[in-house]
Amino acid sequence: MTNHDEAAAVRPLTLAWVSRHLEVGERIVRTEVLHGGITAEMRRLTIGRPDGGTRDLVLRTFVNVEHAEDWLNREAGDLTLLTGTGVPAPGLVAVDPAAAHCEYPSLLMTHLAGRTVLDDEGLETRVPLLARQLVAIHALRPAERPREYVAWTTADTVVTPKGADAAAWAAAIDVIRRPAPRYEGRFLHRDFQPGNVLFDVSPPESAGPRITGVVDWAATSWGPADLDVAHCSTNLALLHGPAWGLRFAEAYEEAGGVLAAAASERLYWQVRDGLAFWEEVQLVAQPWREAGRAELTTRAVEERLDAYVTALMDALG
Repeated sequence: MTNHDEAAAVRPLTLAWVSRHLEVGERIVRTEVLHGGITAEMRRLTIGRPDGGTRDLVLRTFVNVEHAEDWLNREAGDLTLLTGTGVPAPGLVAVDPAAAHCEYPSLLMTHLAGRTVLDDEGLETRVPLLARQLVAIHALRPAERPREYVAWTTADTVVTPKGADAAAWAAAIDVIRRPAPRYEGRFLHRDFQPGNVLFDVSPPESAGPRITGVVDWAATSWGPADLDVAHCSTNLALLHGPAWGLRFAEAYEEAGGVLAAAASERLYWQVRDGLAFWEEVQLVAQPWREAGRAELTTRAVEERLDAYVTALMDALG
């Protein structure tokens, strides 16, 4: 087996487990670290076939991660559920949620073509595609609902970043002190954002870009469509500027999605997600820089988060 680099090497017990789930005569011929994951190690495994061809699988490993067993059980269930729905998700090959066979909790799945695209260029054509894909996810009606969504921050835990617009943040924190608005439940990805969406990077000239996959289904939940829309909006605001965060909700509705009727209710979910990012900035900025967005320093992303929260509050009037 040849490795892309030392870090790509699969641990011995995990290697044996993966090998047991390959077809007769197949073997791993190459491993490569996939960058961008925050909570898990990701590796692409190239599998050599007896006929001389190859196929790729993805190995997801949770090292010293709390709740890994729960996350992997849920992701395995969701990947099974998504089979045949038309949502381009990976196929489940095998899962070892409690590390009964592997060194650490692991999941093996099919590899999807395409790559994440985080550049500013071409964003105006990608945003409607993201919106349409999210509408399709929210249209799923699983026989068994995933767990109810979990809020990622509270009014009492938010810390206003240094140099931020204190008045805007205080007003935003007051928004999420109120009880959550009533909502119609939907199947949520819960981390739908450009880093978890794959695009065909070399389509025919006339075709334009297209989405080839949606990955990272470990946090699926049941809750308001507004929450998924708000999460993608915050990511777009931090990656590309506050205006794009505000634009995404419009794109979602243009794609046929339904959001809360009242502006104050929409604001609640937008602000709740935006404020949840105050302690995640460093975590999200690093993979973005590794993906080529060197200008997105922690400080630069903090400034964009402040500008976005301020813009949300301004939009309320």
